[in-house]
Amino acid sequence: MISKKEKGIELIEEILTDIDNPKISLISSVNKLNRASKLLNEKATLLWTEIQLGNTTYTLPLTNWLNTYLANQENKTKANEKKLKTLDDELNKLGIELGKIIEGDELSAKINESGGGFKNIGFVEERYADITKFKKGNDGTYYQSNLLNTLTIVKSLTFKKASALHSKYAFESLPQTNFEFLKNKVEDVLFELDPELAEMLMLAFKAVSSDSEEEWSQALTTCRRFLEKLADNLFPPSNELIQGRKLNKENYINRIWAFMDKSIKSQSNKELAKRHVDLLGSYIQSSFKITNKGVHTKINRTEAVKTVFHIYMACADLLGYLNKQQYDTKPNLNEASMDEIEAFGEVSRKIAKEIIKCRVKEGKLTKKLIAQIPGVGEKTIKKLLENMTID
Repeated sequence: MISKKEKGIELIEEILTDIDNPKISLISSVNKLNRASKLLNEKATLLWTEIQLGNTTYTLPLTNWLNTYLANQENKTKANEKKLKTLDDELNKLGIELGKIIEGDELSAKINESGGGFKNIGFVEERYADITKFKKGNDGTYYQSNLLNTLTIVKSLTFKKASALHSKYAFESLPQTNFEFLKNKVEDVLFELDPELAEMLMLAFKAVSSDSEEEWSQALTTCRRFLEKLADNLFPPSNELIQGRKLNKENYINRIWAFMDKSIKSQSNKELAKRHVDLLGSYIQSSFKITNKGVHTKINRTEAVKTVFHIYMACADLLGYLNKQQYDTKPNLNEASMDEIEAFGEVSRKIAKEIIKCRVKEGKLTKKLIAQIPGVGEKTIKKLLENMTID
């Protein structure tokens, strides 16, 4: 008999397969994620899906909070502030922490009724389909572009949450090795870069853990596709030449090389780093040949495992440079998460939350708007702008 965990993983894998299929509705994937969350006892994901499914236990307090917040921004009164505090407490009791259960982009999309608000995501799909079919642009209440924005965000979050659960449960029984630490680090950064990349590499790792020659071959094919998608993320195709290397779509190995070339900032270590880039580039080219071999000839498991492990190691080098780029760039207040504002801005959780609320209300933060947030003084603003940008 199939266990709850196995059924949950099965549903998650269906979501990951269905999510980009235009013939399968988003509401179907959200329903499956809801069922999987119940089976796996994933309370945060379950709560998020209940909100997407229009459960009024959660959507009514959220809508009331938004309406009260907007009213208080237009006309600050003690009555509004008291009501807002009561609604804040109500949301917290329900387990809804704005900025976590409902992230900034989603809250921004749903703050306007024209994007469907907190109605059932199936209803949002239907309204979008009707307006698109009759080429109206809007029906007086709902707007095509706003509905599409809501659907795009919810679809992306559904995939992200399903991928995270798949990573947590589908691979937890694989043999533990000293390689696991590096593997987890690489996957964490890949999830931030593109969740599909992390999923592809983890599936390749799982495939070489099987006893099936067909799966070993498939793992190498997945590695090749992974390198192509990685190149698209790190250095999109272009018509330019760098050191005589073409950088078009099919020359993805060259584009990974180009990413490494442009990522080296230290002049003093330029020569050493450049040699390392060339060495790594040569290895990736060798890996590419091996993955092609996997498609056309029989392979043994040792060769397949070595290739997948080396792809992880190559990624560790590549993503190290990517991380350095990220650390060298100050986070933008208009894009940062609540955690990033709290950490980089060196402010309390409460202040970070108020900054997110202001950004949701106003659409874009300015120094003047931040100064109007209760509890934010000149010293706080100075610290924020030292560590973060506001462009």
